[in-house]
Amino acid sequence: MNEERNGTIGVDNVLYRLYQEATGYAPESMMLLPGAGSGRKYYRMRGVESLIGVVGTDVSENRAFVELSRHFRVKGLPVPEVRGVSDDGIYYIQEDLGSTALFGFIAPGRTQGIWSDEQRDVLRRTIAALPVLQWEGAKGLDFDRVCFPVGRMDRRALMWDLNYFKYCFLKPSGVEHSEVMLERDFTVLCDKVLEHDTPTFMYRDFQSRNVMLASDGSLRFIDFQGGRRGPYHYDVVSFLWQAQAHYPDELRDELIDEYIRASRPYIALDGAEFRRELKLFVLLRTLQVLGAYGLRGLVQRKAHFLQSIPSAIDNLRVLLDDPDAPDGMPCLMDTLRRLTELPRWNNERSQSKDMTIRVFSFGYRKSGIPDDSMPNGGGFVFDCRALNNPGRYPQYLTLTGRDQPVIDFLESDGEITRFLDNAYALVDMTVDRYLERGFSQLMVSFGCTGGQHRSVYAAEHMARHLNEKYGVKVVLCHREQGISTIYNARR
Repeated sequence: MNEERNGTIGVDNVLYRLYQEATGYAPESMMLLPGAGSGRKYYRMRGVESLIGVVGTDVSENRAFVELSRHFRVKGLPVPEVRGVSDDGIYYIQEDLGSTALFGFIAPGRTQGIWSDEQRDVLRRTIAALPVLQWEGAKGLDFDRVCFPVGRMDRRALMWDLNYFKYCFLKPSGVEHSEVMLERDFTVLCDKVLEHDTPTFMYRDFQSRNVMLASDGSLRFIDFQGGRRGPYHYDVVSFLWQAQAHYPDELRDELIDEYIRASRPYIALDGAEFRRELKLFVLLRTLQVLGAYGLRGLVQRKAHFLQSIPSAIDNLRVLLDDPDAPDGMPCLMDTLRRLTELPRWNNERSQSKDMTIRVFSFGYRKSGIPDDSMPNGGGFVFDCRALNNPGRYPQYLTLTGRDQPVIDFLESDGEITRFLDNAYALVDMTVDRYLERGFSQLMVSFGCTGGQHRSVYAAEHMARHLNEKYGVKVVLCHREQGISTIYNARR
């Protein structure tokens, strides 16, 4: 095969070689995983072991991840092991941490407000691990050499984020402001933040999507390549004020207490003072994420990023109404208040609420493909019959794809995961476009022989995926089982 760096053949050649060098064997399969917010591509490579192949065109960013990973692992920190890197630095393979992110694990809390003891325990363990990452990870780390694009959160880096907000979110939103006075207040904000500088590793994007849960319940941390030296407050805020996490105030307060307790080996924090300081970083982080959402959603027109904006705006509203909100920045705070009053963000929230996606499981041998009663019809029908069938085994005959023994059976060979990864990619592309155009209905159906095992599993996962990613209403119907579940639209 010819090596084409920008093509599939080149990717295959390089990642296959890295896998073989790491394991001694060629991979049996390589599946592209659904994309996130970055331009990197991730492949799940299966064979004698499962590894993740990564393709990133920014070599400096790749190098930061690789070197930080190696540094952290020497310190005994729970991050993925990098198993191989190409000579040009564009390709690398790393340990496969599975598919269970903390963001998905806490879905019942985020979407329904049901925060179980198990979810709370995992959240406490996560925030308790953060001080260890921040202080131990900083020991012996040459920030200026390793970190990308800068080694520390200095004035230049802060202004990048603030101007990112101004040009990618504020201006596209159409809020009038004084450039001179806003720039003055940005300077004041930088001064306030820099007063809290500490010699700690600032993860910078410490949030539930970047925390993985292993099968034994242990935690692993990913996507830290943008980290640098900076105040420990920032990561606490990134985690606890994540736009779509929707932590209730009492849970957030409990987790702040846990962070204070876990920090004692490194620093003695006064609870009241620390909470006041956090509000400055709530402001900074919210402006940073709105800049990111603006770039992806308003500029690049990726609809699912638009769904996160109203939640971030809500965080901003709460801060602006707080009597202890940061002061000394009158133009910035007035501009932000007018921003939060724009009808479009309420409209954006309403747009996602107005869309309903119906997800069906069915049996081809029973009633056939479900009819679409909506005026425009259409949607997707996925045939699950090529997947290994639990219905062939007596122990599964009375169970469905909702029961754990069947789930374990289906996931054991990885086929259904690869099947769903492709289904997610197709459906996500359509939902993005439908939200942009204001469409209100979509139907997605999964069929298997009897509509009991494979199709039920797939429909369950698709329904949760769409509700969690887009916040839209999802009506799930297992037709042959007579079971229906409604996932309500989220703010």
